[in-house]
Amino acid sequence: QQHRRWRLHCLKLQPLSPVPSDIEISRGQTPKAVDVLAKEIGLLADEIEIYGKSKAKVRLSVLERLKNQADGKYVLVAGITPTPLGEGKSTVTVGLVQALTAHLNVNSFACLRQPSQGPTFGVKGGAAGGGYAQVIPMEEFNLHLTGDIHAITAANNLLAAAIDTRILHENTQTDKALYNRLVPLVNGVREFSEIQLARLKKLGINKTDPSTLTEEEVSKFARLDINPSTITWQRVLDTNDRFLRKITIGQGNTEKGYSRQAQFDIAVASEIMAVLALTDSLADMKARLGRMVVASDKSGQPVTADDLGVTGALTVLMKDAIKPNLMQTLEGTPVFVHAGPFANIAHGNSSVLADKIALKLVGEEGFVVTEAGFGADIGMEKFFNIKCRASGLVPNVVVLVATVRALKMHGGGPSVTAGVPLKKEYTEENIQLVADGCCNLQKQIQIAQLFGVPVVVALNVFKTDTHAEVDLVCELAKRAGAFDAVPCYHWSVGGKGSVDLARAVREAGSKRSRFQFLYDVQLPVVDKIRTIAQAVYGAKDIELSPEAQAKIDRYTQQGFGNLPICMAKTHLSLSHQPDKKGVPRDFILPISDVRASIGAGFIYPLVGTMSTMPGLPTRPCFYDIDLDTKTEQVKGLF
Repeated sequence: QQHRRWRLHCLKLQPLSPVPSDIEISRGQTPKAVDVLAKEIGLLADEIEIYGKSKAKVRLSVLERLKNQADGKYVLVAGITPTPLGEGKSTVTVGLVQALTAHLNVNSFACLRQPSQGPTFGVKGGAAGGGYAQVIPMEEFNLHLTGDIHAITAANNLLAAAIDTRILHENTQTDKALYNRLVPLVNGVREFSEIQLARLKKLGINKTDPSTLTEEEVSKFARLDINPSTITWQRVLDTNDRFLRKITIGQGNTEKGYSRQAQFDIAVASEIMAVLALTDSLADMKARLGRMVVASDKSGQPVTADDLGVTGALTVLMKDAIKPNLMQTLEGTPVFVHAGPFANIAHGNSSVLADKIALKLVGEEGFVVTEAGFGADIGMEKFFNIKCRASGLVPNVVVLVATVRALKMHGGGPSVTAGVPLKKEYTEENIQLVADGCCNLQKQIQIAQLFGVPVVVALNVFKTDTHAEVDLVCELAKRAGAFDAVPCYHWSVGGKGSVDLARAVREAGSKRSRFQFLYDVQLPVVDKIRTIAQAVYGAKDIELSPEAQAKIDRYTQQGFGNLPICMAKTHLSLSHQPDKKGVPRDFILPISDVRASIGAGFIYPLVGTMSTMPGLPTRPCFYDIDLDTKTEQVKGLF
């Protein structure tokens, strides 16, 4: 059954001109029932859990059933350094799979991230693609989906509550009182829970009877001795709220004067989101959640979620979130939407599990197209060095998305601001600006070539772009070493407008991938950071703040020095300065702080002044979002 081409009933498109709004297009197409789609792509009835009419979760048991099936080809969509408006990577991803499956009759799957509600109600809007290349229904995709981000928020904040509460109880109780509460008498019997037995084992106390511990062992077991100044675990919320960037907690009388400075991050920056995106099974997720380091104790040793006794509860909260969400494109082709870490402050890729399941379902001749956030210097670099290391999967092709608009900006065009009309340089032909800006495209092609994977440039064409501008970009991209460079029109006509791109990707995918990692994880942390800064961003060198150096020393001493690196850096420039466009040279990259995501499995340097909680602009998108109370239809999402 699996080696065949799918008998997929594709949905017909009737593109209108001018192109209506995204939500009108989405609403104009009736999606197939999700159980029908699941059957068409070879999923069994007991392998899906249906949410409403057009969404379903897919159970991980499908991987076991198809374990002997050969994988399809693996394609990554990345981009050049974008304008603040985004250059259409999700749109290209959707257009490409619509072209492959609905027009070339090739099995293909898109794997996308679930969008955060921060940008959806902030500036950038949703992330379902756009025009005639989007995931439908777009309002379900962009809002709660099946609740995965809510589950992450709940798990993250349960752990945050556990940390501060534990410090309070340890500060206000004797060893004996603490021990008696941690291991209470129930019906005259004291018993350790499973996770407490694991903690005893970690401490080298080989006892199972609570009454046999010595005073010293009782103290060792009951006290985590967390050093509050080392707490790295923050509370999260899936809303852009700048006033939560620095807060004071514990000001109530009941907290007995224990207050400290803390902060909120946006939910998609939570390490639990990264764990969800990188795990490959329920058992692996539980182990990763348990390994998450939240602070150090007063002797400098790491304190984990396991030490706090909360791992089992976190796994329970995440048990449904681990299953990928099945949806469809406007032309009825399958899409997985799963996990949504940002690419500037996290690793910016959808889940390993969604990719693995999709690669089995498409079969050997099929294609899985996944997308990495922001420019190739960020999302793609992390896809290769972090995600592919975790998954063991080898990519076959990189599709690099460019727009004439972004290239003009890199060529010295006026600044582009969300919500402000574009200047005439962007809407009228200007060959010189385009030519000057192609340096950024050339640099991003070279970055992809560092990893040994062929590059196809997809020029996402806008209605104001001229033939001369389009031809010039394609010509310069090929000269810079791209396997091919193709203009794409999926936004205005759907998959039909990306058939040339689909053909180029098929051809590039037939070549042997000479994939390699950029660095060896056994190198010292500083050397790995320097390698990324110099080889990828083009920096002259790096400069560590004293705090960053101290953290690197601490993590190395704790045994975490051999993890890959996840740089938190602005997406608006190859450098750390958002206003430096094109290809900045001879800059020193400042590393202001370093964090460690031990459960996810990476070290996380902060470049310059990166914020992990976005803010709202003067006029956020929410002014335009409304509900028609008669029809219950959502208006104004984009």
